[in-house]
Amino acid sequence: MHKALFYEQLDDGRLLCTLCPRNCKLKSGQHGFCYVRQNIDGTMYNLAYGRPYAVNVDPVEKKPLYHFLPGTKILSIGTSGCNMACKYCQNWDISKAKFDQKRALDLPPSRIIQMAVHYESKSIAYTYNEPTIFAEYAMDTARMGKEVNLKNVMVTNGYITPSAIESVYRDIDAANVDLKAFDDKFYQKLTLSHLEPVLECLRYLKKLNVWIEITNLVIPTYNDDQKTIARMCEWILKELDEFVPVHFTAFHPDYKLKNISPTTPGTLFRIRKQAMDIGLKYVYVGNIMDDDASNTYCHKCRSLLIKRSWYSTEIRNLQNGHCSKCQTRIPGIFH
Repeated sequence: MHKALFYEQLDDGRLLCTLCPRNCKLKSGQHGFCYVRQNIDGTMYNLAYGRPYAVNVDPVEKKPLYHFLPGTKILSIGTSGCNMACKYCQNWDISKAKFDQKRALDLPPSRIIQMAVHYESKSIAYTYNEPTIFAEYAMDTARMGKEVNLKNVMVTNGYITPSAIESVYRDIDAANVDLKAFDDKFYQKLTLSHLEPVLECLRYLKKLNVWIEITNLVIPTYNDDQKTIARMCEWILKELDEFVPVHFTAFHPDYKLKNISPTTPGTLFRIRKQAMDIGLKYVYVGNIMDDDASNTYCHKCRSLLIKRSWYSTEIRNLQNGHCSKCQTRIPGIFH
């Protein structure tokens, strides 16, 4: 067990967790909604510290990140638990798991760094479940990674408090934020959370100069109507900028939402065109096979910069973060 940060002592003896907007108030012995933060005799502990459930070496494109060190390997780690309750969660076997010592691995931050170097990964991803809930583990690992020139990535639902975000993201270089829908009713019904804290997280990450990419899982009949997509794209354009890569990905029935049909390629292509017509420059589709909608083209001269086929990546006309045809700087972290 590891003593946690981000909590306050209440007058009645309970502990107030200030890490995510749920603000769980815990009596001694109680766990938070995420189940990995626990009040033990008046002190908050992070039960998941150094105890990941999943560790893999992935292509960075799998996160998905398309404008962050393309073609490189990233060491990915995740623990049990989550601070949302998505009915369609596709990692539900770990995100919905209660902390289980028998299942968890024993990997302190120093060991994660050793593994990343051994497998020639250029970065570490805190992913699979929601990394906010194991913040102390991610923070210590990210700090140690910086010392050996490893970059750090959060793959997150963005459900974090403004008071915690600056500390949690101090050594984070990039984040893929899952913007699940642009509708608070969707968030309440399907995730037991709210939209506004996620939007506030995105605004704050921009201020912190963290490289941002956004993923939207397109669920038929729930978040795929044109008006909702338009509002989301217009918000990104206004509050972030036109160069934020947005990934619209296909839904596959899972967990408690098995009665919904998979997203059709046609729906993704229609949404991609709509987003680009609104003004977003880098819009991709995912979870389907379509090279063109996964390739990166220069936003000025339309030269092919990065060719992708699933997770196979070929750099074409991209040199030192610039288009080699017209010399335009391409937004992202490329070296």
